[in-house]
Amino acid sequence: MKTIVLVIGANGQLGSVLTQSLREKFGESNVIASDLRPKDNYKGIFETIDATDINRIKEVVVQYQVTQIYHLAAILSAKGEETPLRTWDINMKTLFNVLEISRLHNIDKVFFPSSIAVFGEGAPLNDTPNNAYLDPATVYGISKAAGENWAQYYFMRYGLDVRSIRYPGVIGYQSLPGGGTTDYAVDIYHKAVLEEKFSCFLKEDATLPMIFMEDAIRATIELMDAPKEDIKVRTSYNIGGISFSPAEVVQEIRKLYPDFQIAYEPDFRQEIADRWPNSIDDTSAMNDWGWKPEFDLTSITATMIQKLKEKYAAGSKNLETAKS
Repeated sequence: MKTIVLVIGANGQLGSVLTQSLREKFGESNVIASDLRPKDNYKGIFETIDATDINRIKEVVVQYQVTQIYHLAAILSAKGEETPLRTWDINMKTLFNVLEISRLHNIDKVFFPSSIAVFGEGAPLNDTPNNAYLDPATVYGISKAAGENWAQYYFMRYGLDVRSIRYPGVIGYQSLPGGGTTDYAVDIYHKAVLEEKFSCFLKEDATLPMIFMEDAIRATIELMDAPKEDIKVRTSYNIGGISFSPAEVVQEIRKLYPDFQIAYEPDFRQEIADRWPNSIDDTSAMNDWGWKPEFDLTSITATMIQKLKEKYAAGSKNLETAKS
């Protein structure tokens, strides 16, 4: 059967990169990107979808004969705390819409991203296991924990092949931060390249699990490519990249920018981070489908700095061209 992929939430930090990787894997004509608004200069098939509208999702699924759905649309942790009830409504309604459409239209595979935000004070802080107790302290985490159970339910009740990863903080140069508690680890590199002082909303020793974008995308595709019988966890898989604190990032950055300045000004996001793991045990993902990270903090820093320098240099050239 020909694979036709629909990505819901394709404009986001993860979605924009994952969509490109899926286009490279399946072909440009076999991947439909979608979001609330069209993406500027996007070359490929793009459909405007409000994922709270089940009929609109159905239209696109039927029109293109979609076989796989990657459901990435959600309000993230820090943004979610500003409007808790709205965050719950949107995160859950969009998931239910995708699950129901997938069930009714015989979708082959569904990807649902979860997060380390599902963990709370009941989980061990170090080497948090896959089956740790979930008592999330944010509405985003609550919605993801509930979503994991619904994903498992749809698999057990209807045989719907839903697969999920609990992402740690994702670091990438491809897009700007999207409102998550771990987003300092993206913004800090932008400030370094621009040679600006960085104000960090977490404490200098706030250690959190992180993953480089390339590792996160590869993990997602490897999970979705794995044989169905190898997927033993139907809630969500822990994946770990590395764990580090803001102070450790600064130490790496100063190897390239010795005068880089930072001020630590913890806000409400520190309280969120305090309840999240320091490190993740991803043995289940390693054993079931061969997951293994490739990037450490040194290689992440070198790549982020190089790519962002290229990006800002290209932006300056484009601006000069437009002025002339």
